[in-house]
Amino acid sequence: MPATRRPLSKGRSQKPVIAWDRKDLIGLQGVSAEQIRALLVASRARVDITTDVTDSPLAGTTIANLFFEDSTRTRTSFTNAAHRLRAHVSNLLGAFSSVTKGETLIDTARNVEAMGVHALVIRARQGGAAGLIAKNVRCPVVNAGDGRHEHPTQGLLDIYTLAEAKGRLNDFKLKGLTVAIVGDIVSSRVARSNIAGLTALGANVVCVGPAGLAPRSLESLAETGPGAGTVRVTHDFDRVLPEVDAVMMLRVQFERHADAAGKNSPSIASIREYRSFFGMTGARADQMKKGAIVMHPGPINRGLELDPEVADGPRSVILRQVTVGVGVRMAVLEACAAASA
Repeated sequence: MPATRRPLSKGRSQKPVIAWDRKDLIGLQGVSAEQIRALLVASRARVDITTDVTDSPLAGTTIANLFFEDSTRTRTSFTNAAHRLRAHVSNLLGAFSSVTKGETLIDTARNVEAMGVHALVIRARQGGAAGLIAKNVRCPVVNAGDGRHEHPTQGLLDIYTLAEAKGRLNDFKLKGLTVAIVGDIVSSRVARSNIAGLTALGANVVCVGPAGLAPRSLESLAETGPGAGTVRVTHDFDRVLPEVDAVMMLRVQFERHADAAGKNSPSIASIREYRSFFGMTGARADQMKKGAIVMHPGPINRGLELDPEVADGPRSVILRQVTVGVGVRMAVLEACAAASA
């Protein structure tokens, strides 16, 4: 049974204190807590919608998903979000685009925009690709993951799910909460967006993994400013388990650790050893404090970083993350379109 959702308290404001004021969403690093909250508050009205929005400002527009890297959840989620906003969707996959013939990502994006597209959702293997495209087109651009850089909508949906589980949907202030991010953090754009968003909103983050996947340099990613949380790195998973309010497990991205010969680098000694020290087993889930949740952005390597009994157990909010993602992406598309109008 999935973790129980907590209801909003009565009498809360339904509108953000300020509006999102950026044409694009490229990342959460450097974005103020107020602007992040603006998107999260806007998401509250969209998260549990399962039918089309009859008064959508994006009705009749066209959203183009330009995915130059494989994806299941993110592309489907953005497609569903656009459809629920009554927008048309054009899906362009890298393997079937002129990029395979040598065309640049910028030229591809500008040509798609010239066809009357109103927003671009970009996923690419190259870090910085979404930001570069945003500088060369007039329509809004939403980053759906670029290299090892960021994945901001995943960060937002993760933060929303955490706030929901902890009864923080009123104001999305996360001070006093501690989140462990465990696994291949050095390769993870999801981790970077989460670290930026979580610390901006006041949560503390503990990065956990072997030294090669969780280097001390990650501590520099914490956002600064009044009320911001902290980041620390540890290689002892069992020691931090009893103190955290949420554990976010990450997939080991073996494809990003391959050397020139196509062989995996020695970031982990062996799969068996990795699982022994950093796998979320049922025994480890039992060490967590009451009410603590388990998260994962997917795809899951069951039996490696996460055991089935935990992924499908009472602490898991993994499928709720997927559900929340559609509503968050609806809110992001609407907010960027409004800011660019």
